[in-house]
Amino acid sequence: MTQISLHIKPRPPFRLDLTVWTLRRRPDNEMDRWDGQTYRRVLLLPTGPVKVAVTQVEPPETPRLRVSVDGQPISTLVKDAVASALERLLGPSIDLGEFYRFAEGQGQLDQLVRRFRGMKPPRFATVFESVINGIASQQVSRTVAILVLNRLTAKYGAAVSEEENAGRAFPCPDDLAGLQPDDLRQIGLSRQKGRSMIELAKSIAEGRLNLEGLTALSEEDALERLLELRGVGRWTAEYVLLRGLGRTHIFPGDDVGARNNLQRWLHLTKPLDYSTVHRMLKRWRPYGGLIYFHLLLDRLAEAGFLPETAPQSQIGQGDRTGDR
Repeated sequence: MTQISLHIKPRPPFRLDLTVWTLRRRPDNEMDRWDGQTYRRVLLLPTGPVKVAVTQVEPPETPRLRVSVDGQPISTLVKDAVASALERLLGPSIDLGEFYRFAEGQGQLDQLVRRFRGMKPPRFATVFESVINGIASQQVSRTVAILVLNRLTAKYGAAVSEEENAGRAFPCPDDLAGLQPDDLRQIGLSRQKGRSMIELAKSIAEGRLNLEGLTALSEEDALERLLELRGVGRWTAEYVLLRGLGRTHIFPGDDVGARNNLQRWLHLTKPLDYSTVHRMLKRWRPYGGLIYFHLLLDRLAEAGFLPETAPQSQIGQGDRTGDR
């Protein structure tokens, strides 16, 4: 039975729709679901998997989120774990005021930021999930990577219940540690990627590696530790710094799609390389990662993935009756 478990008041402005699209990246992402009003995901808590549904019930300048949980009795432990997970996934407490003030009057940047005002920089639920996403995305399109990650979750993630179409959480290290590379080849991963994922999962499951501990390290130390992992190069490591550790000054310069987005936005004729990307972004330090996210939304809008949205003053208005 679904129960309303808590309400979250994000730091304004906040747009759930834009934040979720930045998190999910593609419309066929089956882990982070969005129906135009409600964000849904299965979270793996210390007490087991739960289905979580998040709806914005107040407009961006006075935002409030209603969170419902299905799959476990509501307890303080469950509430705290859900709130902690949503803080990472949706970043409701992040203050972007300094970034907004920085962008004011800066022409192109100001226009881009105003267009997507209220998006908060999301993170994956765990650092492990961010590394797995990074490895899966190497040398393939984002669409293909999302498809493979959907399959990985459907086959190996923990289910909320035994029902046939029960939702599943993204796999944890224990779910993958006992596999063989050929098991992951069946869902579309190369043997090399499968070996990297399984080795990573084993290291964590056996207590030899603590990826969450990277959050306490400096950028240089965290990058060094990530580059020691099998299958992790500079692009994946920077991707994890941004999307796994929340280092929003990082723009992954080896990300071809991100480079193309930046080139298109700056109306440049020549393709960018790693060093040129960082030279172009120098004037906007330390906000490279935030620009990365805004350019992702710009590209999603251009591709027709983002639906027409209501004026900011109207977002959340139509759902207030459900909050009585």
